[in-house]
Amino acid sequence: MKFHGSDKLRAFALCLTALTLAAQNTQPSFENDQVVINQPHPNTIEVPGAPKKAHEHKFNRVMVYMHLGGEYLHYLDGRTEDLKWHPGEVVWSPASGPHYSEMKPDTPAFTGPMIVDIGIKKPGDPAKAALTAFDPLKVDPRHFTLELENPQVRVLRVKLGPRESSTMCESALNHLMVFITDGNVSYTSPNGKVGAMEHKAAEFVWAGPGKRRLQNLSDKPFEAVIVEFRS
Repeated sequence: MKFHGSDKLRAFALCLTALTLAAQNTQPSFENDQVVINQPHPNTIEVPGAPKKAHEHKFNRVMVYMHLGGEYLHYLDGRTEDLKWHPGEVVWSPASGPHYSEMKPDTPAFTGPMIVDIGIKKPGDPAKAALTAFDPLKVDPRHFTLELENPQVRVLRVKLGPRESSTMCESALNHLMVFITDGNVSYTSPNGKVGAMEHKAAEFVWAGPGKRRLQNLSDKPFEAVIVEFRS
């Protein structure tokens, strides 16, 4: 994440999708040349007797689940996929054929977004290296862990205790930070510039390559998932 003055910080903050959503389970969307996030699904099966409108996913996706739950994916070729997930879980979901979704009846009631759905529009580029001398897994393994890795993405999880800070780390790729918890975090660049923003769980921020140190300004633990794109 790069910070070059207050204008850059304000522009960066505008990328934050700061909506708390209930009832409809819909979320704000975001799209650029690399990703499409929370693309609407044409499902109406939650309404008894309504027609089942099939959809398909043409992109491989990273799924960040925010609530305990599960669903059945009914494919038009006759297959049914049984999915279960936990809060904060990250799942790699390959592109799939036409299907419709059915929420499991034992899924607990919840408010707010169920998932952050990240579609990856470009294939991975082997020339895009994720590792640098300030790679988070190298310089701060206490706070950063590897969640998953493949030719298109590398996904890290960061956890900070109350008022805790990371070391200075570098993201060498364009990346998306998805917040698992509510909180307030500051970002300090190598030249000492500081930005801070409050966030809600399931909000996300898009950023380019850059170095930063994270500090949790809250009295509660902070957790986020960082999805780096090798495209």
